[in-house]
Order: sequence, then C-alpha cells, then structure tokens
Amino acid sequence: MALVILIIYAVSIGFIFLYSLIQLSLIVSYLRSKSKKKEEITELLPSEYPLVTIQLPVYNELYVVERLIECICNFDYPKDKLEIQVLDDSTDETVELIAQRVHFYQLEGFDIKQVRRKERTGFKAGALKYGTEICKGEFIAIFDADFLPSPDFLKKTLPHFKDEKVGLVQTKWSYTNSDYSFLTQIQAFGLNAHFTIEQVGREYNNHFINFNGTAGIWRKKAIETSGGWQPDTLTEDLDLSYRAQLNDWKFKYLEEVDSPSELPVEINALKTQQFRWTKGAAECVRKSLWKVISSGKSFRTKVHATFHLMNSSVFIFIFLLTALSLPLIMIKPLYEEYKFIFQLSMVFAVSWVILGFFYWVSFTYGRENKWQLLKEFVWKFPVFLAVSMGLSLHNAIAVFEGYIGKKSPFVRTPKFNINSKKDQWEGNKYNIKKIGLMTYLEGGFLLYILQSIYVSIVYKDFGILPFLIFLAIGYSIVFINSLFHWNRAAKSYRYDHQVS
Repeated sequence: MALVILIIYAVSIGFIFLYSLIQLSLIVSYLRSKSKKKEEITELLPSEYPLVTIQLPVYNELYVVERLIECICNFDYPKDKLEIQVLDDSTDETVELIAQRVHFYQLEGFDIKQVRRKERTGFKAGALKYGTEICKGEFIAIFDADFLPSPDFLKKTLPHFKDEKVGLVQTKWSYTNSDYSFLTQIQAFGLNAHFTIEQVGREYNNHFINFNGTAGIWRKKAIETSGGWQPDTLTEDLDLSYRAQLNDWKFKYLEEVDSPSELPVEINALKTQQFRWTKGAAECVRKSLWKVISSGKSFRTKVHATFHLMNSSVFIFIFLLTALSLPLIMIKPLYEEYKFIFQLSMVFAVSWVILGFFYWVSFTYGRENKWQLLKEFVWKFPVFLAVSMGLSLHNAIAVFEGYIGKKSPFVRTPKFNINSKKDQWEGNKYNIKKIGLMTYLEGGFLLYILQSIYVSIVYKDFGILPFLIFLAIGYSIVFINSLFHWNRAAKSYRYDHQVS
C-alpha cells in the first residue's frame, strides 16, 4: 500500500513539473514574439465590407441584455452589412426585455431578430448551431451577454480574414469590474496570463489555440467544414477550436484588441463557471486528444496540445497530493529506501518558481513602475495560488466526471451588471439559494488539511508544511466565502419575498 501511495505521489509531482515546463516554454515564445516584426494589416475599404452576422446567445440575462444589444447596435459598421441574432433561450422576463429592444432597433433600421427555439436542446452549442444554420453572414461574431465590445471591433478583426486560410480571429478579454473585490482581482490576475502568454505563445509557434467562447469572429465556412457546433461537451468553444485546426484552419489571436466583460463577483458563481470549464476541457480530452496525437501535426504541437487539453488535470493531481499528505508524513520515517521519491518535493518547489515567473511576466510585461507592480504581485500571486489550490477538490471532481463521461447540463454563470464598488449583487434573482454538498465537502477537507499540518509539526516534517499552509489558506478562503456569499444572497432573497 505504501508503494502505491509513493507511486501516485511521484506521478502527481511529475505531471505538475512537466506542466510547469510547458508554461516556461510559452514564456520564451511570448517574449520572442515581442521581437518579431509586427504583421502589417491594411484596413478594409468600404467596398470590401462583408456581410457579418453577430450572434448573442442569451439565457435569462435580465441585468445585462439591454446594454449588450445597445452596445452591438453602436458598432461602427454599415447597417446593410450587419445581421444581429439575439439567440434567446430565456424563460423569464428577459424575453420581453429583448423583444422591446429588438423592436426599437428594428425601427432604427437594423436587421436584428430575436431568435427563439421551442426547446433549449444542446444549450449554448444548440443555440449557436441553430443560429448558424439560418444566418446570412459570411462571418459570425459571437458575444456572451456580459461583453461590451468597442464600436470598431469588426473593423479591427475583419482585415485578418484576407488570408483565406484564417478561420477564426479571437480577441483579448478585459474586465469592467476587476477592482471590485479581492476575488475579481485574482480572477483577472489569472485570466490575464491565458490571454497574454498562453494564447500568444501558442500562436507564435503555430500550436493549437482556442476560441474562448466569446469576443471572437469566425469564418462561417470554417464552422461548417469542421462539423459545426456540437453539444456533447460543456466547452463547445474548445471542441470546435480543435476540430477546426485539425481541419487545417488557421487561428489568429489579437492581444492588442480587447473586449470588456464582467467577472463573477460571487464565489459560488465563480465555482459554477470553474466546474463547467474544467469538466468541459476533460470532455474534450476524451473527444479530441487521440485525434491530435494521430494527426500529421508536429511533435511539439502535439505535446503542447496534450497539455493544453489536459491542463485542468492539474487539479486532480493537486487533490491527490493533498489527500496523500497525511499518510506520506506518517510513512516517510518507515521507508528510508524510498528517500529519493520523497526528495521529489524539490521538483515541486521548482514548479512553483516557474509558475511564479510565468505570472510575473504576464502581470508586468509592457507596464511601467515595476516597484509598484511588485508590491501588488507579492500578494496577488500567493492568494491566486492558494485559491486555485482551494478549488482543487471542486475542480478535480469536475475533471473526473469529464473523463468518465458523466453528463451534466450546461449551467451558465450568473451576470450581475457590476461596474463599480458601489454596485450590489445580493438582490440578483439568479443567485444560488442553497448550500451545495460540495461546500460541506470542502469544509471537511479543510479539517483534514489542518490535521495534516498538526501531524507534520509533530513528526517535524517541515518540508511539506508550506504546501499544507497554502492549502489551508486556499480552502479557508473558498469555504468561508462560499458560506458568506450564500448567506448574503439568501438574506436578500428572503427580504425581497417578505416585502413583496
């Protein structure tokens, strides 16, 4: 039994170390890309403007749908070259709000429609599939309900399609509420690394990148020739991205074009989003990994694609290391012959150093006043790392479900229309109204980690102590905030119903 524990321990640390090496290679690629001569892209002449369809997949977005439609109708693009589809699967008052806004802009001369299906079959993927089958545009731009793209979005992205092999142009996400709370700050901190180093680094080396589900524009032909939107994973964006690139469509990522969006301000909404992303990625491993490995792509591209698809598996290995921490502490003195395996913790430490460098580059590159940035970084990176580790049980279960093929519905992330620190989210009707089993499991796991810390001190095993302390901090933040945010939402819900 002890040997099994040690093997799992070694495999877990080995995967995390290899993952960190992949991230290190992306840093190198990102920095090299900055010295590359920028591609000259000429703007389109008015006579060259193609017909574009904008798709807005919406499901019960009472708080943000009006501003979304208004934003899209403010695009700097000829009305006669623009079709707007509000793909509305809503079941509440959102339906009437959309109908009113659509009617208003129809009177203003826009080709805008509220597209409703009889059933929400296939969730977001089903809505996109339905809209694509009836749309007019040669190109299709997609925006989730919380996005507020700039009026010149189409004029900045469409010129890149002069290359007939380009199937997608993806833009960078920015955030309207990144300073709202510590939770939104660390989300922005983590996501920015993906939208800088990962996307740019992969594109620089012609590796697979991904459509992020929103704030991108597709060539309709690329969607159709790659099998179209398919609802068999929770991350239909990642799924189609890989199918299209396996079909030899090129993807273009524009780091310099940003599309503002809203970050979840409530931790239970964040956990909903994390569950969908991590489980969907695991489902895409089942669906696409072998196709990548058996394709004619280069070996390096296959390696990067493997870790790209499997990056959510890191949560499984962090969970395993956490679960094994207590037995490892207790068996270490009994098995001196396996000392070399225990020393793998040094490799684990190197992994965290590499990840620290990864996030330092993404946080500071191109920005001035490095001293001020350092002061921010020394709290943001540890807190981000701790919270990520604190979500490991939650996300590991999501990944495991994805790998075994357990299906679950597409649960959207509630939007709050939070723009400043004065705005309140407690009265949002889409708030989670009850504590889930997962929160209780996280509380129990926190007690287990605290027990492991106690035993490590008793056994004087201080090497594992920093890891356990980070875990304890992360699980405490996740568990306490889950209860706190649920309680605030529940109080507001009860108050609203008493008043009504």
